[in-house]
Formats: sequence, structure tokens, C-alpha cells
Amino acid sequence: MTELLLYTFIYLSFAVLAVMISQRAGLGSVLGYLLAGIAIGPVLGFVGKETQSIGHVAEFGVVMMLFIVGLELAPKMLWQMRHKLIGLGGLQVGLSLFGITALAMLFGLSWQIGVALGCILSLSSTAIVLQTFAEKKLISTQGGQSGFAVLLFQDVAAIPMLTLLPLLGMASVQHEPNNLLSGMDGWVIALVGVGAVAFIVMLMRYAVPFFLQMISRYRIHEMFLVFTLTVVVGIATLMSLVGLSPALGAFIAGVALANSPYRHEMESQLDPFKSLFLGLFFITVGASMNFALLKSNLTEIIAITLGVMTLKGMVLYGLGRLFKLNPLANKLLTLSLAGAGEFGFVLISIANHARVLPKELSDKILLVVALSMILTPLCFVVYEKVFAKKVLKDEQPAPTNDDITHTAEVVILGHGRFGQQVNSLLMACGFHTTVIDNHVEMIEGLAKFGIQTYYGDATRPDMLKSIGLKNAKMLVICLANEQASTDIIHFVRRHYPHVTILARAYDARHTFDLHHAGANYIIRETADSAIRSGRIVLEQLGLSRDKARELTKFYEARERHHLGRASHLYDPAVSVYDNDEMMNLIKNLREETNQMMSAIRRGKSVDWQEDPECWTRTKKGIS
Repeated sequence: MTELLLYTFIYLSFAVLAVMISQRAGLGSVLGYLLAGIAIGPVLGFVGKETQSIGHVAEFGVVMMLFIVGLELAPKMLWQMRHKLIGLGGLQVGLSLFGITALAMLFGLSWQIGVALGCILSLSSTAIVLQTFAEKKLISTQGGQSGFAVLLFQDVAAIPMLTLLPLLGMASVQHEPNNLLSGMDGWVIALVGVGAVAFIVMLMRYAVPFFLQMISRYRIHEMFLVFTLTVVVGIATLMSLVGLSPALGAFIAGVALANSPYRHEMESQLDPFKSLFLGLFFITVGASMNFALLKSNLTEIIAITLGVMTLKGMVLYGLGRLFKLNPLANKLLTLSLAGAGEFGFVLISIANHARVLPKELSDKILLVVALSMILTPLCFVVYEKVFAKKVLKDEQPAPTNDDITHTAEVVILGHGRFGQQVNSLLMACGFHTTVIDNHVEMIEGLAKFGIQTYYGDATRPDMLKSIGLKNAKMLVICLANEQASTDIIHFVRRHYPHVTILARAYDARHTFDLHHAGANYIIRETADSAIRSGRIVLEQLGLSRDKARELTKFYEARERHHLGRASHLYDPAVSVYDNDEMMNLIKNLREETNQMMSAIRRGKSVDWQEDPECWTRTKKGIS
């Protein structure tokens, strides 16, 4: 017990000191953990063989990280970003992997080792790069956005890599003692693997949301955490038993839950544990580094590091030119992503487990990854000191979130053509509002008219917490981004249930999404203007103005009725056109509406009244 407490104290105390120093130097927390491991291992010798055992426990941090990555990668968002992801991100990973594999084979290594090295070294450090982008306010620039797209694709690409590496050494891993499929035929292993993945998806889509809903009703905070950890541990165990990567299973589970209304809560519950275990993982990586090997092969390791960074830099710079990035953005993209990343350590660990890489080569590549990550912050220094002085006007970083000095009863997110009309009406009536927007030109232009708008990213939970929703009565969401609007409603409904939400909808499907998320009132942005246009057409076709107004008013009420009835049958997991029950209802309602409209046009009375509660939501749901 005393020995365990001593090792725990050593790990934690050095982690705190090293991370503080690393952050102070602008190197990021990942490098801080690596430096802590180097200090307690190779340098001071405080830890020894137990590092390997601790590392196995710490690898659970990687599993949780990939579960959270999956939660953030909703299939709809990936589809919306498909062009930039597949284009810029896909070409970067593909060309870098091909180039590194070719070089490895040129130096006499097998193609299996070459592919493994390509997977390990083609990825960049998401932790260091995104953190530095945020600290230096570069994420809103063209280079920052392009870098984010590449990193997002790399996170996705890491998943098939986790599956590929064990396959490269499949002959040796099929006989692991904890693998239930040891010694079985390849087709059986493949079939069971597919079945395990399908089982996880079905579990996440149906069983897990049911239990989360039950737990949330009891409002026992710690049970939500316990259940989330149970899900992740259970998936990791299942994947291990069938010889697949636990990290792969966690990622698939996260993606399957990405559209769940509980995903934000699950992410916030797991995040501290993920950070702790990941930090421990990087410490064990640093502690296990072979400094004797570095000393005896210093020139070779430095040459490999610079060679890999040069190759990746050439690929990135060429892609930047191909995708027409401006010169400064291209330099930022090239310098920020040329190094390797933390996923490299994960892939090295898996490659070692699958016995794909020889021990000495694995130790060398571990040093290469660490050295390139240490050089990444220095690349940002080069960017700032050498290139950023010539920054173009359109590449100036956007301002940080404004400090909101007062709160109002009404908070408006988005001050474009829709939000401006809402805010202008409220101001004309003497009401004060808090308005958030992320377009700098819009904010500066409105300031000239005396209209105060705060800068901020409304999709960030910390921003939503800072804008005074705790004391607000109403939130008006006027954003053009459909998914962002839906995500914000999920967050606000969970953390600020007292707030009444009015949301702008893009179309009927988006209306259903917003209603399902918890919006109290939903306004389709083009519905009113379209119906007014239809009324003018009716008048031009010979109908009297009064009759045209009567028809359009009745039609508008029936449209609201259609959507309200259909919303109860809407399933976000199923396409609207594949939802037979919902489509049949809409078809019947439209036929009924057509008959009523025809009767009204002929001057007959229709016995139908709109249900005023059709779209009203209470705190408990639909009333």
C-alpha cells in the first residue's frame, strides 16, 4: 500500500510541476506530461518496471478519448464537411502515409513495417495544435480552419489505423490468451468482429439511451457517471475478448451516440477521467523512453525526425497551393501539422502489442514522435516571428469572446438578417437584449448605429454559460447553422430548463429536429414570405383580396397543424422519407387540407379549429 501511494505521489507531483512549466513556456500539456515521465524515468530513475503495468491501465484514457471524439463526430456534421475533410484531410493523410511507406521500403524495411510507420508518423498532434490555435487566436483564420479540417480527418483516420495495425501482425495476435477467438479460422474472426460492431451500434442506439433516460429521471448525478463508465469499460472488454481494438469499439459507440440528447452530459462526465488517464498515459510514454538509444543514435533520430517533418511539410504546402490558401494560411498549415502527434504513441503501443515493429525500431520511432512534438511549438514561434509580421488584413485573428457586462431577459444568438429584425422590434418596444454574433464585420458595422453586439462563439458551452442564461427568460436562436442550433437547444434544455426557447428553422425537417431537441417555439425562416407570395398569386389569378387572405390564413394554420401532428412521429435516427407512419399521416392531412381549401374557395363553411397547444412545450415535454 505504501509503495502504491508513493508511486502515485511521484507521478502526480511531477505531472503538476512539468505541466505548469510546459504551459508557461507555451509548449502545451501533452509535452508537459512527456517531460514529467522523462524526469521520473530516464533522468532520475524514480520509476522502473512498474511503468509497463501502469501504462496498461493508463491506456484506458485513450479509449475514453476516442469515445468522446466519437460523441463529437455526428454523422450529419461529417457529411456537411465531407468535401474539405476528404479533400484536404484525406490527401494529407494518404500522401504522407504513402511517402513514408515508400521511404521505409527504400531503406530495406518490409511493407508491413512501412505501412505501420506511415500510420504512426502521418498524423499530427491534435492536442498541441488546437490548443495553440486557441491560445494564439488562430482558429478563426483561413489557416486555422484548414488545419482543423485536417486534424478532424486525422482523428477519423486513426480509427481504421487502429484496426489495420493488429491485422499486419494477425498471425501472432490470434493466440493471445485473453482472445476468445484464438486459433479460429480467419472468416470466423471476421464474422464475429462484424457482429460485435453491429451489437455495439444497436446497444448504443436503443438500450443505452433508454437507461440514460431512466437515470436522468431520478436525478442522481453520480449514477450518470457510473453508467457512462460502465458502458465504456464494457465495450472495451467486449472488443478485447474478440481480438479487436478497445479504442475502435469506443469510437464506434461514441459515433452511435453522437445524436443523443445526453451526449453533452456524457462528455462532461467523462472529460476529467479522460484527462487524468491520458496524462498518465503520456507520463508512462515519457518514462519508458530509451535515452541510451537516443544518445547512441542521436544523429540518426534527428535525421529521421527532420526528414519526416520535411516530407509532411512538402505535402501540406502543396495541398495548400492546390486548395488555394493564401500564402500566410498555407505557411500556418504547413508549420503547425508537420510534426507527429499523440496518436503516434497509441499506434506504437498497438503495433508493439501486435509485434509489427522490432523493439529497437519501435523505441527509435517513439523518440522521433516525441522530438517532433517538442519541435511543433517551435514551429509556431517561427510562424509568429518570421511570417506573421507580414500578416494580411483578412488573416487578422478574430477577437476573443467579449466580456458581457450586463444580462437581459432576452438573449439573441445570431445577428444576421433574421436576428436583426427580431432585435430591432424588441428595441423599438423598449426591451433590452443581449446579442451574440461571431462575424466581426457585422459587429463593427452595427456599432456605428449604436447597436451593441457581443462577439462570441455560441456553440461553446462556456460561452452559453457566460451570457446570462441563468437569469434570462427567453433565448432566441437565429443561427444559420442547423446542427449548431439543435446542439445549443439540447445544452440549454438540459442546463437551463426554465428558459423559453424560440428557434429559427431552415425547413420542415429542421423544424422537427428543433422540436425534438426541446424548442418551445419554431419559426420557419421562409414560411411567412412564401405564403404572402402565394396570396399575391391568388389575387392575380382572379380571387378577391378577402378570399385570398381567408385561404392563405387557413392554409397557414393547417401547415402548423401538419407539422405539429407529424412531430410526434419524428425519429431523428430515421430519414423523414423512410418514416412510413409519418409520411402516411402527412399525406392524409394534406388530402384533408385540400378538400377543406376547395370548400372554402366555393364559399362553404369548414368545421375545423386549430389546436392552439399543438406546438406548445412545457418543462416536461409536449403539452
